[in-house]
Amino acid sequence: MSPTPDDDDLLPNEALADRPFDLDHGEARQATIHIRRRLPGRRLDKYLHARFPRVSRTTIQRLIRQGAIMVNRRPAKASYEPDAGDRIDLTIPPPEPYDLIPEPILLDIVYEDDHLLAINKAKGIIVHPSHATQTGTIANGLAHYANQLSHGEDPFRPGIVHRLDKNTTGIMLVAKTDEAHWRLALQFERRTVRKTYLGVVEGNPQLDQDLIDAPLAAHPTIKDRYVIPGAHPRVRAKLVKQAVTEYEVAERFRGYALVHLHPRTGRTHQLRVHMSYIGHPMAGDTYYGGHPVTQLSLTGQGSDAPITSQQALHAYRIRFTHPISEAAVELEAPPPPELAELIRLLRRYRQQ
Repeated sequence: MSPTPDDDDLLPNEALADRPFDLDHGEARQATIHIRRRLPGRRLDKYLHARFPRVSRTTIQRLIRQGAIMVNRRPAKASYEPDAGDRIDLTIPPPEPYDLIPEPILLDIVYEDDHLLAINKAKGIIVHPSHATQTGTIANGLAHYANQLSHGEDPFRPGIVHRLDKNTTGIMLVAKTDEAHWRLALQFERRTVRKTYLGVVEGNPQLDQDLIDAPLAAHPTIKDRYVIPGAHPRVRAKLVKQAVTEYEVAERFRGYALVHLHPRTGRTHQLRVHMSYIGHPMAGDTYYGGHPVTQLSLTGQGSDAPITSQQALHAYRIRFTHPISEAAVELEAPPPPELAELIRLLRRYRQQ
């Protein structure tokens, strides 16, 4: 259950009662929360992160361990589920100072209202910086474009609700307000957001549609690469994460297939690893076993330069509930010219 005004009362410390509870004053803040009704399935750390999205969940877990967050005046665990009548006393430190540099980066806006916007992300650009001096990211462009963005869980990710890989194009949601952010984040957490990716894979999957349920883990020796643990004995003992992908074959060609991919979980590189795992890597994805695709290789004539300089994968459609109006929303972002050209050539020269 998500925290709402009906679920709890937020009572600032009496000494601070003349000011709203926020983290902009450059000092630690104290508050007491009275839980009105039980929140089944909501861990204490997740609940407080949703309540105070400017504070990362990692920081909240640390504060719980340090005793800066108490339940009924006693230490608690991060996994504790708040119950009706509980009193939560907390001292939250101010956020570390940061300065996200606004930059006039061109953003392809496909939807915008007072609460959120959606962009069609270009290839070759990362979503947010990892430190204050890094520039050239989507977050830097958003800081320049928008008058208001949610604070989120990280000072370097204002407005960022979810991410795409650097070289994956397509639709991304951005929250303008903290309320819109945590309500959207809750939909992602509950897996009620329906995402559809468009991809070109090598070969022809045997089934027209299937479900891939295979956990992912970091590669034991190669940075920023992910694997299926069972195929790599050295990572069996490492932390693995559940990963589930649905796929449907939309069109079949000689040597390739156009597929629709629906990730049920949101792991890094999930779709690319899963399709490679079943023997059908993304066209152009040399990182996970794919090969460059050229006009010459498809048609027997023309250029031998790669048609697409990244994996042939695009976040095409997203369906969700509007975080404020609660209306059903479905948004689409057209594929980039390189992917559109690849599909055009397949349809013209590689029909079965």
